[in-house]
Amino acid sequence: MRRKLVAHLRHRGISDERILAAIEVIPRHCFLDSAFEEKAYEDIALPIACHQTISQPYTVAFQTQLIEVQPGDKVLEVGTGSGYQAAVLAAMGAQVYTIERHKQLYAQAKKRLEQLGIKGVYFFYGDGYKGLPQFAPFDKILVTAGAEQIPRQLLKQLKVGGMMVIPVGKNVQEMQRIKRLDKETFKKETFGHFRFVPMLPGSEEDE
Repeated sequence: MRRKLVAHLRHRGISDERILAAIEVIPRHCFLDSAFEEKAYEDIALPIACHQTISQPYTVAFQTQLIEVQPGDKVLEVGTGSGYQAAVLAAMGAQVYTIERHKQLYAQAKKRLEQLGIKGVYFFYGDGYKGLPQFAPFDKILVTAGAEQIPRQLLKQLKVGGMMVIPVGKNVQEMQRIKRLDKETFKKETFGHFRFVPMLPGSEEDE
């Protein structure tokens, strides 16, 4: 089933073989409630706890391909969710700092990746809009929820030469890639429309 999914993603235009290899080895069914296990290798988003979703595999692969992750890259992921995206990045050799605003998702993802023996992922509970300034700068920043606007705090945490991939918009998001050219200059590119759960400020306890 995983090989079939990989063939489907290749057909849809995912050309980075390292991403396809990561998706082939990571057991996506382990990131889902048992009720959805049989759909784990279909190219669809599925519900997880806290009214969130695990993105469809194509979206995970598409965002990962846009960010051009290299072995050793220090990557900030905003929105841990199930932990699947972090696992893909780690399988590609990235050092992943992932932040989640829902305590239940944070705890479940941390435990899940430990059980799967996936190394190189550091978990944080908190406000994704603030990022993790204490660990900045980052080579790459990947946002996995729809932001109404680009958080300035995150731009500040990007190193010169680094890039951020973020879906921007209210109901439907435009996938944007922002490259930091120097201290003050950023270049933006756009890559079509997607639907994500909204990126909310604060952590769950702030509500």
